[in-house]
Amino acid sequence: MKKIISFAAIAIGLFVASAFIEKKSSDDWISLFDGKTLTNWKVGDHSSTFSVENGTIAVHGETAHLFYDGPVQQHHFKNFEFKADVMTMPGSNSGIYFHTTFQQGGWPAKGYEVQVNNSHTDWRRTGSLYGIEDVKETYVKDNEWYTEYIKVEGKRVIIKINEKTVVDYTEPANLKRGGGDSLRIISNGTFALQGHDPKSIVYFKNLMVKVLPE
Repeated sequence: MKKIISFAAIAIGLFVASAFIEKKSSDDWISLFDGKTLTNWKVGDHSSTFSVENGTIAVHGETAHLFYDGPVQQHHFKNFEFKADVMTMPGSNSGIYFHTTFQQGGWPAKGYEVQVNNSHTDWRRTGSLYGIEDVKETYVKDNEWYTEYIKVEGKRVIIKINEKTVVDYTEPANLKRGGGDSLRIISNGTFALQGHDPKSIVYFKNLMVKVLPE
């Protein structure tokens, strides 16, 4: 009987420990960029727009998009927290897409774009949920690193710049957008970085994701 109780106690202990480890791992931030290569990232047209420089993803060239194509969640995210350190050069424009999917070329049709733009001629500034809930204020400067944070949980999107909330948007239920924006809705998918135009130079590093329960 004592042996049976001991085995039961061990089994319960292992179950509790494994549950704790599983919970702990779900709370961890996971890196999407190794700081050395573009392994696990995929780009279609104009691949030279993206390169690795001094531990960053450097964006400079023709219009192109770099999609996360790695093993984390099989590059399929629904509810998550995402953050990246970003630095823009004067006059530059870029963006971070979420809930998108790979395209060979053109502007991604699926998902939302979170704006990266502190001084480009486009008035929609850094932190905008592009074309949906736009930010006119400029919260950070060119030539300086800042942190851009995105949280998606259910239909709610929160965007922070250096821990300041600049967008808190809840998508209406059963939303249907017209024209070319029919796929610009909360769904699921991967992340993408935007190369906007040959004059825009932007750097990304410390790209991290935390998967949230669905």
